[in-house]
Amino acid sequence: MAQIGSFTRGENGVYTGEIRTLTLRVKATIRPCERDNEKSPDHRVSASGVEFGAAWTKAARETGAEYLSLKLDDPSFPAPIYATLSQGDDGEHKLIWSR
Repeated sequence: MAQIGSFTRGENGVYTGEIRTLTLRVKATIRPCERDNEKSPDHRVSASGVEFGAAWTKAARETGAEYLSLKLDDPSFPAPIYATLSQGDDGEHKLIWSR
């Protein structure tokens, strides 16, 4: 697993930061959104006003710690990227890519 981004969470629940891959380097926001149904995402991911992902709030089985499970998709990706956003020891939130 590799860290592909870092974010800070504002008082309003909006995460701001940067996503970095071999083909992408963008400043991004992860904003809470209204849910239409139980499968709808809890957050939307966007960069420069373009939505390119969604996130769902999850809880770790063993610790109960909350994290975000993200699905990012961009035309430059061969397939969607799945990642988790969790809080690090220093208060920064780390975006970790997973297969």
